[in-house]
Amino acid sequence: MMGLALVLLLAGCAGDAPVQLKDLRSFTGGPDEFLVLPSKPLEEPPSFTALPTPTPGGGNLTDQNPKGDAVAALGGRPERLADTGVAAQDGALVAAASRNGVTSGVRATLATEDEAFRRRQSRLTNIRIVRTDRYNQVYRNQSLKPYDELGRWRRAGAVTPAAPPS
Repeated sequence: MMGLALVLLLAGCAGDAPVQLKDLRSFTGGPDEFLVLPSKPLEEPPSFTALPTPTPGGGNLTDQNPKGDAVAALGGRPERLADTGVAAQDGALVAAASRNGVTSGVRATLATEDEAFRRRQSRLTNIRIVRTDRYNQVYRNQSLKPYDELGRWRRAGAVTPAAPPS
């Protein structure tokens, strides 16, 4: 009994860093620092008489555009990101990917199913003596075991990449 109490005491002193990396919920009640984006510096237009008309809810010249900035930095044309259609060279790829049909609303369906799964799995996760990683606890049966899979492929005779020892 004394040994169990000692183990629980030592487990309670464990660091919180791994838990904080995967527990994405915020319990502080404060602002979410990821919702605040820095804006680009203001620039003076060449002519104040030739300003474009404002578009309510539209974009702003100082708004961040990370995809467009990345495309421009890599030598591409960021204005092509606004195209919503499929490029001609990608038509065959899209046709092959959607050959069995496309499920509309798949994101909402998956979000609902995942919420129901987490609710079923969390029936006993509220009971805890020490701080635990809820993400790994809920999804542990769905996680991949890379070294088991590597061994399975090697036993089957497949050529596999080198991997660090487990």
